[in-house]
Amino acid sequence: MYRKIMVPLDGSALAECVLPHVEAIADGCPVRELVLLRIVEPERVYSVSNSPIDPNLAAGRESERKKEAEDYLRSVADRLDAPGLVCEIKSIVGRVAESLVDYCVDNEVDLIIIATHGHSGVTRWVRGSVADKILRSSKIPVLMIRAPGTEKGV
Repeated sequence: MYRKIMVPLDGSALAECVLPHVEAIADGCPVRELVLLRIVEPERVYSVSNSPIDPNLAAGRESERKKEAEDYLRSVADRLDAPGLVCEIKSIVGRVAESLVDYCVDNEVDLIIIATHGHSGVTRWVRGSVADKILRSSKIPVLMIRAPGTEKGV
């Protein structure tokens, strides 16, 4: 059924609330591969003067943030209790929701498991929701876990 699961993480405890669910699904299904993925948004460099901006500045910062993301994902992978599961870590530079959905299509992911704040109505509209954007644009199943302590979360 599910052989390759992708879990987007942003470095927060809220996002990590999905990990026990991931372990349970991996234990009960023939899951072979887990991808822990973090999106690094492109570096924006602003100038308030007429002096030129060093083009390597943004690339260097982006590279540093990608390494930090991979270190974080590696630490999460080390904490997982899922024997026999191959855990891949991946960081990508791009727009969050679009990059996650594109990764799933390009890499034959069977299931996305993502945490949600549980916002609704105007709050969701004003703040936007990465989980909601993924749910609406993904062609594969998305399991949304409402984080404890959020609206209507336990």
